[in-house]
Amino acid sequence: MSQRPIMDAGPGINFFALNKERLLFATLGALAIPETVDAEIRRKSVQDQRFEAAGRVLGKIPQHLLEILSDDETPELSQAVSRISNLPMKQRMRSGKDLGETMVVAHAAVTAENGGHIFVLIDDGAGRRMVASEQRRLERLRSNGRDVGSISLLSTLGVLERASGGEYLRERHTAHDLYIKLRGLDDGLPPWESTRLGSLDCWRTREE
Repeated sequence: MSQRPIMDAGPGINFFALNKERLLFATLGALAIPETVDAEIRRKSVQDQRFEAAGRVLGKIPQHLLEILSDDETPELSQAVSRISNLPMKQRMRSGKDLGETMVVAHAAVTAENGGHIFVLIDDGAGRRMVASEQRRLERLRSNGRDVGSISLLSTLGVLERASGGEYLRERHTAHDLYIKLRGLDDGLPPWESTRLGSLDCWRTREE
């Protein structure tokens, strides 16, 4: 059972703020975001002029491309949030810090525990550590005979690597220019020179 990748606010804000939603959906297909992430993108698009376009783009994306996952408390979701955050869900929902990442991982964990195989698109270090913890937990359940699914990590860099050489990033310089713009929005991204983006096989093939 395969599910839509679940996206955190960081990548969504960055791609949407640069009007690169077509690249994102062409590369990953239809996506999902928790209600908390939807609210975070909209809030940041109002608070920070750099992200102003993100809210407008988000408001125009049809449901068949972007599903909003309900954050209403259910027994499974509550259990996942409490396990990930070490707090009861009601209490965790009252604190906004890292809440989007928590809900992304919690939704993914519920899907995986029910046998689904799901990707999460998340750049935040704390969020990726949450995913790693859930991956280890799923592996323990699997080794004990439970029929569970899996959670796999994606990143902004991974999206760009997949898109490179395709319709939206045909040339190396196009990928470079987009990456510099993305890094201008997110200083957590490493320098271009520290990535593999400039030396992908697709560039050598196109330039031969």
